[in-house]
Amino acid sequence: MISERISSKSFQFVHQGNLVYNTCWEDPRLDRRALNLGPEDEVLVITSAGCNALDYLLDEPRQVHAVDVNPKQNALLELKLSAIRNLDYEAFFDLFGRGYSKDWRKLYSQNLRADLSVTAQKYWDRHGKFFSGEGKRASFYFRGSSGLFAWFVNCYIDRIAKIRDDINSLLAARDVTEQSSIYQSRNLNELLWTRMIKWWMRRDLTLSMLGVPRPQRTQIDQCYAGGIVQFVIDRIETVFTSRSLQDNYFWRVYLTGSYDHDCCPEYLKANNFERLKAGLVDRLSINTNTVEGFLRQHPGTISRYILLDHMDWMAGAQPQLLQSEWQAILDKAAPESRILWRSAGMQVDFVDPIQVQHDGRNREVGELLQYQNQLATELHEQDRVNTYGSFYIADLLV
Repeated sequence: MISERISSKSFQFVHQGNLVYNTCWEDPRLDRRALNLGPEDEVLVITSAGCNALDYLLDEPRQVHAVDVNPKQNALLELKLSAIRNLDYEAFFDLFGRGYSKDWRKLYSQNLRADLSVTAQKYWDRHGKFFSGEGKRASFYFRGSSGLFAWFVNCYIDRIAKIRDDINSLLAARDVTEQSSIYQSRNLNELLWTRMIKWWMRRDLTLSMLGVPRPQRTQIDQCYAGGIVQFVIDRIETVFTSRSLQDNYFWRVYLTGSYDHDCCPEYLKANNFERLKAGLVDRLSINTNTVEGFLRQHPGTISRYILLDHMDWMAGAQPQLLQSEWQAILDKAAPESRILWRSAGMQVDFVDPIQVQHDGRNREVGELLQYQNQLATELHEQDRVNTYGSFYIADLLV
């Protein structure tokens, strides 16, 4: 269809050659409870912005393998590793907590650059201004395609809706009751969701900036009353009225462009920074590859897989690649492997029917999975991000 081709072109335009994610939008507190990591675990996680790969290291697994087909995402994680190894805590927090440093050029040239791969050096040589604090988008968290959209949202809050004081009050609220009262009494639902904003949220280019391809949008439009726009409205209202914002660093950085010491990812906390610096970062490998490509060349086995939502992307456009990826997962799975994934849809129906080879015969993936539905439901209801339709935890029965 013409609309699908246009959507695909929009997505490619935004994503090719760009840093898409400047922070992870999957709650690692849930993941760490689901993963139950031990000292013998080998973990595969899609890199995204690298925040969660660092978070998992704090549970001290044997190895975390961050894998991403986008070298820009891996360049960001490389920069974080170099900063952990070569900077003190306050300089590190300036970069990745506040989102900028007045000493960026000196820090980069004297402390960070030498520890980067040639690919990462080329990227940050060109894009180091992301951390300089200069220009209209002074924070790194307003950079990249998702960061650009966050900057647009903040401009709307400040200049058009003029509700910055209300947003600050929400973020400062002591509990959920106070949050809900502020949201309702100040009529923020109507102020945020004007006709213009709803129109923009239906555009493929807007959704592409948020990392939402056409297959994910289609899933939501088909299974959620009111489609993608109502889904987003309901999800954000739930965050503001039913989930505590006191430790919700995901929405804080999105709405302000920075973290603070009391509300930030675990890797940005002083004690955890020191643990990472003391050697835990040496357990992290960075790989520019597909999940299947990495697994095919990996000499060992993997016991924990965190696949984010990328199967949504593949199921519609590249089902044959999704099938071969699951075959690779099966081939390299350690005993008692556990797999986590998320979806934009309220229910995933494309994983179980996938055909794989096991013990010399054809099997459906669903026959080889034992779902932990109760745990997944419990954790999904605690998700601080609250942007996914569903969450899955499954053990491989091999």
